[in-house]
Formats: sequence, C-alpha cells, structure tokens
Amino acid sequence: MPDFLTEHLIYKDEDFMVIHKPAGLLSVPGKGEALYDSVLTRLVQNEPKTLLIHRLDRDTSGLLVFALTRLGQNSISRQFQERQTHKVYQALVAGHLEGHGCIDIPVIYDPSRPPLHIVDANHTKPAITHWTALAHFEINGQAVTRVELVPITGRAHQLRVHLQHLGHPIVGDTLYANLAQQRLTDRLCLHAYKISFTHPKTSQTVNFECPVPF
Repeated sequence: MPDFLTEHLIYKDEDFMVIHKPAGLLSVPGKGEALYDSVLTRLVQNEPKTLLIHRLDRDTSGLLVFALTRLGQNSISRQFQERQTHKVYQALVAGHLEGHGCIDIPVIYDPSRPPLHIVDANHTKPAITHWTALAHFEINGQAVTRVELVPITGRAHQLRVHLQHLGHPIVGDTLYANLAQQRLTDRLCLHAYKISFTHPKTSQTVNFECPVPF
C-alpha cells in the first residue's frame, strides 16, 4: 500500500512540494489527540523536513504547498502574504447562478457561534472573491451551478461565507448551507484546482493543477 506522500504527491524539488489534499483531512493538527491526524503529520512521517506554508479547510480538497527548506518556506509564504500567488478554485453551488462578478465584503469570525464566520461590512480587513459561472445542471432535481472562484484575499472560510452571502451556498457545506443543500452531495464541493507562484530559486513562475473530483 503506497504511503501518503507517494499517493498524493503532485510535484517535489529541493525547496517545496505540492500535494493533493483529500477532502475530510485537516491540513495541520488540531487540539487534542482526536484531531492529531493531518496532512502535515502524515507528510512528516515520510519527509521529516516538511514545513508549513498555507492551509485548506478540512473539507476542502486540492492543491496544498509545503516547504522543504527555510528558503522555500520564507519565499513562498511571503508571496501568500503579499497576494502574489494566483489561486483558482471550483465549487458546486446551490441554485442557478449566471454570469460573473466580484464579492467584496469583509469576513470575520463569529465568537458566538464557533467555528462559523460571517460577513461584516464595517470590518477593516477586506475579503475579495471573483466568481464566474461555468455550467448549470441538476442534482436530485435541484438546480446547481459550477463556478470558478479566484480569491484575492485569503480569509478563513472566505469562499464559503461569500457564496452564502451571494445566496448560493456551496452544496455539501455543513456550516453554511441549509439541510437540503447539504444532502445534495456527500462532501463539501470546493476544490483548489490551480495555483501559481514564483519559484524561490529560479524566480520563474510555476503552475500546478489538480483535477476537480466532482
């Protein structure tokens, strides 16, 4: 049986590696033994030099970048912080959504309902998502739209909250969709399928893609 690294590796060189994260697995360990299992803890078993760069929500699948040197970690982390990376997601959302647009409204943590986040127009840190409708179909008689999402910022739960705010929550989202929308699929239909950034040594743009599983 292949180890996790072998099974999910997309690219690897001296400074970083790109992994296909499956849905349902934490990016990093949570608090307590029950939440210890994660992409990071599995990778360290095979590659002890693995260093964290960024995260995906537990139920989101797709491209996740880890460093293998301090150079790689510092360079790529800085690009994330300074919005120099380009990330593209796909999602299935409830309802019939046409065209394209930009959602520009801050997203903040709601301490009264953890782990939920909410939109707050008065918050100072922006949250910006560009979206484009790609296709329309039905699941169990319910209208669904495939959308492409390009987050300009990287707030926690940003895409999930922005689509709920738009009136088209992601199907399978147990936090932000209603019960009927949750039951349309057996997973959160959100996938990080493209990412590009500057290589820490060559200064060339590198591009990675992970096929959408839904």
